[in-house]
Amino acid sequence: MRQTWRWFGPKDLCSVDDMRQAGVEGVVSALHHVQPGEVWTPSEIDRRQREIATMSDGSASTLKWEVVESLPVSEHVKKQKGAWRSHIEAWKASMRNLHDAGIRVICYNFMPVLDWTRTDLRYRVPTGATCMRFDIMDFAIFDIHILGRPNAAADFSEAVVDAAARRASIMADDRKVGLMRNIISGLPGGAATLSLDDVRAHLAEYDGISAESLRRNLIDFLEEVSPLAQTLGMRLCCHPDDPPFPLLGLPRIVSTEADYEAVMQAVDIPANGITLCSGSLGARPDNDLPGMMNRLGHRVHFLHLRNVRRESSAVIGSFHEDEHLAGETDMVALIAAVVREEVRRRAAGREDTSIPFRPDHGQDILDDHGRRTQPGYPTIGRLKGLAELRGIMKALEHPKEGVSNVERI
Repeated sequence: MRQTWRWFGPKDLCSVDDMRQAGVEGVVSALHHVQPGEVWTPSEIDRRQREIATMSDGSASTLKWEVVESLPVSEHVKKQKGAWRSHIEAWKASMRNLHDAGIRVICYNFMPVLDWTRTDLRYRVPTGATCMRFDIMDFAIFDIHILGRPNAAADFSEAVVDAAARRASIMADDRKVGLMRNIISGLPGGAATLSLDDVRAHLAEYDGISAESLRRNLIDFLEEVSPLAQTLGMRLCCHPDDPPFPLLGLPRIVSTEADYEAVMQAVDIPANGITLCSGSLGARPDNDLPGMMNRLGHRVHFLHLRNVRRESSAVIGSFHEDEHLAGETDMVALIAAVVREEVRRRAAGREDTSIPFRPDHGQDILDDHGRRTQPGYPTIGRLKGLAELRGIMKALEHPKEGVSNVERI
């Protein structure tokens, strides 16, 4: 398992020096300032590589940009509207330029409109740490009472609709504004944020696009880009929906093992692979993360290791980001499955025997509270998570006691 760290570029509050001191082996980054549908040019890729390679005093960091997250798939491509064909060609051109720069792994997602959704970006847990949270009633308030989406109430249970109405009636206006901003804030480092009118316009564009048609659009996209990726020796890995259930009346097509299985079978090319995110997938009680790694591991090209605490047993329900070893996912069992997959890859003579992972998200702890960190990406909280994950890895990869010799886990 190769230890990586997400970096949003020079404006990231976690510096290259911080990453170097954390002891990571590689960097996950993207050109967030380039709009979806535009080509990532060699000069822009080179600039990001040089930024990663240089510490604040000008000395070499020894770090390299190893994983792209994300090379965005435009809304045009997802909907197959407008300039979608030229956007696919731009995506392929960007992939060629990344290949020429020595980068081999590209993470992307196919989530309509919003990359991820949370209702609270600074939720306080009993320890005093803060984290991101998705509260189903707060989301219902946004959807029904703030956004005012037609027929939105039909997508929630009667109990949630009633509770949301009561909460909305006493919610202060500034709290409603904060809730709106949290939900449509966009990815840290992203090129733009959305307004309510933007969201309404995007939702209207998805009228008539079912889950089946969106999946077909994803398959069409992969049929275009995966053969080129295979020829170049690139690995593409689709990130799951976050949260992994329908929101805002939009279809979700990468939320379960069955979803991934359908896409992997439809475009059965090794380059067409998976970003196994234990946090996103773990928000659903019917997703078995260690089992998914055991069954789909041969197509897993990238790992996000984080944990969530589900606040109900419902598929569509509230949850918050937990400590890496404390949430619903059995992280020891999951990492054991990863180590076993790497053993199989070595035996098969594969080149990609070390699967890159990053400690995803994390709770804000200690000095994070004074650093104005990006939501979900605290330096100290992620470092704590990485240290915990390293401990599991060290034990499971032990030459005498690890899973390659003792198949107990």
